[in-house]
Amino acid sequence: MPLVVIVGQGYVGLPLSMRAVAVGHNVVGFDVDEQRVKRLAAGDSYVEDVRSEVLNLALASGRYLPTTDGQACGGFDVGVITVPTPLREGVPDLSFIESAGELLGRNLRRGSTVVLESTTYPGTTVELLVPILEETSGLTAGEAFHVGYSPERIDPGNRVWSLMNTPKVVSGIDDESLASVRAFYDSLVGSTVPVSRTQEAELVKLIENTFRHVNVALVNEIAMFAADLGIDVWEALEAAKTKPFGFMGFTPGPGVGGHCLPVDPSYLSWRVKRRAGETFRFVELANDVNDHMPRYVVRRVTLSLNRRRLPVNGTRLLLLGLAYKSNTGDSRESPALVVADQLVGLGAEVRAVDPYVEPSRIDPRMTLVDLTAEELCWADCVIVLTDHDVFDWQIVKGHAKFIFDTRHRLDGANVEHL
Repeated sequence: MPLVVIVGQGYVGLPLSMRAVAVGHNVVGFDVDEQRVKRLAAGDSYVEDVRSEVLNLALASGRYLPTTDGQACGGFDVGVITVPTPLREGVPDLSFIESAGELLGRNLRRGSTVVLESTTYPGTTVELLVPILEETSGLTAGEAFHVGYSPERIDPGNRVWSLMNTPKVVSGIDDESLASVRAFYDSLVGSTVPVSRTQEAELVKLIENTFRHVNVALVNEIAMFAADLGIDVWEALEAAKTKPFGFMGFTPGPGVGGHCLPVDPSYLSWRVKRRAGETFRFVELANDVNDHMPRYVVRRVTLSLNRRRLPVNGTRLLLLGLAYKSNTGDSRESPALVVADQLVGLGAEVRAVDPYVEPSRIDPRMTLVDLTAEELCWADCVIVLTDHDVFDWQIVKGHAKFIFDTRHRLDGANVEHL
């Protein structure tokens, strides 16, 4: 069976590894994080979309090897790069892609295929990755090996759309590369969508996330103005969603988080500024609105407490949810953490409930607690920031004195919505 090397065993790479093993590939899951690899080797999954039972089956098959050893990647047939691409002070940091390219380049052989899945700006595959692969391997891309790009479409915690049933966009630097990339993903997913070049495929991911980013910013700004006007924005949005054409529903919230929305549109904005000398105004405006939302939540909470003759300083606050979205432990760029930091900075006594987020990610100035009637009664105000389905919402509604709900999960006389 083909040997598949997947560089990066996080929210994208680990589900991809498990699927590749399930369809019969031999898979090396490479990661530089030794603790991650130890957990994987012990059958302990840290990704919600991959149950530990599935991981243990993959290990038991003998076709999945988690490792930090680059030599284990030798002689691969397909190498997939699923590493992070963070922003550093507004500038794309592609160092993880560079390192992954060097690793795969050292292990390239004639006929191998390398696919980049990491989100990045258009041009990265041909301008950055291909030269690294050629220089490191001594081989010529297109002539001796294939290269392509396929944007990841993983949505952590989504119980409807998974890797298998989400159409996969595929591309290559030439026709033969596209055919090889498509053949690999055809073995993993229900349908593939070929595009003509890697640049278009790279833009696909940025279009998707910029679309979401801009529309979330739109409803967030509408929510702020609706509150000033005394209008129930949630009722209006629900009614708007009944239109069967020309409208797609988005909901307000405390801000945006994860790797995608706070980061990916800025990659496109950065590229446009660098290459075209223009400002991507929609992205810049969406960034401004969404970045402002945690501060707006804190202001609204402060005003609500003031109406109850409670200063934020010294007030007991219980935060429900610290992840950036429901039913996941992913707290990257989470607006809930920004809200928590600002409330602590104002002198509030803050406790938080989140069964998914790793305790090491929690601000030590906060106390992580279980969701109990006692904790709810302790709090002067309960703030819903992430509406995990595992929360007992009836207990929350029945025991909380006052609830500020940024997700519109609850209704009642003791509930105020964003």
